Amino acid sequence: MRIDVRHAFRPRRNSVRCAQVMDCFGIGFERGSHVIADGLDLPIQPGDVVLFTGPSGSGKSSLMRAVADAQSNAAGQGDEPRAACERPALIVDINALPLEEQSLIDAFALPVDETMHLLSSCGLGEAHLMLRTPSELSDGQRYRFRLALGLAARPDWLLADEFTATLDRTLAKVVANNVRRLCDRTGSGFLLATTHEDLAADLDPDVHVQCRLDGEIGVRRRAGPDVSAAGDLCKKKEGCRSPGSCGSARRPSATGRTSRGGIIAVTRSE
Repeated sequence: MRIDVRHAFRPRRNSVRCAQVMDCFGIGFERGSHVIADGLDLPIQPGDVVLFTGPSGSGKSSLMRAVADAQSNAAGQGDEPRAACERPALIVDINALPLEEQSLIDAFALPVDETMHLLSSCGLGEAHLMLRTPSELSDGQRYRFRLALGLAARPDWLLADEFTATLDRTLAKVVANNVRRLCDRTGSGFLLATTHEDLAADLDPDVHVQCRLDGEIGVRRRAGPDVSAAGDLCKKKEGCRSPGSCGSARRPSATGRTSRGGIIAVTRSE
């Protein structure tokens, strides 16, 4: 997949205050366009977990949404005959999902046992939580509920900007680990953007895109059963290539499990 992302600068009005700023710093108005990616090759496949990381302003969210737009124009996946599958991919943005004021257990058009399992997978496995409404949840719990709602739609891709930003770091790592399992089990792909690089080890993404403020974008695809080799690519916005060492670390072997309100957390070895 080849991605181009650029934003044209809007015309500016040369006010007195603007002129003072430009005189102070010896600059003028930016013209043309702000290039985030120019012909960036992303080795993305259906059902992948794709992680975009980088500091604020590095372009990770713009890249993620550009990938989502490209995927929405591609054929969806499924077990139906080819003619029935040729449809725009279903992409669900969890941050845009409406929350109705009803008990969590009643918010899904699924059998009760499947709903309970889905809520548990997203960290809402406690019985009293399933009986609450979204307004009675904390910000972190509400985020996990949105994740469950998105998965219930069985999308081709689930999109989440500021992934786990409202969760404490321990719970964020647990949710990231569960997302990896949910992807493997459901076949839905995930497009996730976050400033927290530490999630890569637990998420174990198929593709890790690292954006930097200097304009360089690093891309790594992990080796897998359908990938002959994992390579590193580094591409600057202007299109020049240079070797890179970006990417996610492999997940350590688990030594035990502890329950965290319906989530099964993996205890790392020392």
